[in-house]
Amino acid sequence: MNTILTAIAFLILAPVIGVLVTGVDRIITARMQGRVGPPVLQPFLDIAKLFEKERVGVWQAPAVLIFLHLAFMVVTGLIFFGGGDLLLAIFALTLSEVFLVLAAYSTRSPYAHVGAGRELIQLIAVEPVIILTAVGFYEVTGSFAASDIMNFSGLPVILLPGIFISVVCILTFKLRKSPFDLSTSHHAHQELVKGVMTEFSGSTLGMVEIAHLYEIVILLGLVYLFFVGNPILGVLAIIIVYFLEMLADNSTSRVKWLPALRGAWIITLILGGGNIIALSLL
Repeated sequence: MNTILTAIAFLILAPVIGVLVTGVDRIITARMQGRVGPPVLQPFLDIAKLFEKERVGVWQAPAVLIFLHLAFMVVTGLIFFGGGDLLLAIFALTLSEVFLVLAAYSTRSPYAHVGAGRELIQLIAVEPVIILTAVGFYEVTGSFAASDIMNFSGLPVILLPGIFISVVCILTFKLRKSPFDLSTSHHAHQELVKGVMTEFSGSTLGMVEIAHLYEIVILLGLVYLFFVGNPILGVLAIIIVYFLEMLADNSTSRVKWLPALRGAWIITLILGGGNIIALSLL
């Protein structure tokens, strides 16, 4: 029953939490750049304005594919916070990203196509880490079920330090922050401006932004799992990790796709793979 209530709470509260996190992110980012910054609720106002605008586009396919992108992102969160199988949640998350890529390819825009290609590169870069994370939690708790991991009495991070560092690194990809904002950027850090989202507008772009709000909460929940035995420490870890992501975003320039992919795989192999091998030898 508790897992059902948690899943319902995620469905309702995740966009609210995502808006607040994004709003604070924008304010801190502005202060780092010597600006005042927008109000905390500006992300909500931006999304509301998008749904008031007319959707511009010749093809109907992108709107359908983006709806599926949002739907599977929500399904990912329901599985994760509902205590379901981590591997199933990973599959749903990957499928959500694939629908975003397909939506960009269906626009017939060369800029969107380049952004979609880079989105696929990011997917290839981060998937090994996410899969190793699920394997690591299984090695520690003996289960792939998120409910069993959430009921774990210890601190998984003690046995999974390499995987935790790997997750922090790939969060830069998933949160679309420099130096790994390859396919799109919230701060116009790249030559493609919005990259994979270049041709989306109106409610279609609004659904992409809502999906990202859900994704933020899912990713922060993944960070929390490493400290599930101590909720206070878990919340503190989320704050510190997200601040480090903002610091990296405002102090680094975007790298090309090859160094980004190579760096992610090296981190995965050395830290993530090494951590799994060490666990198997214990």
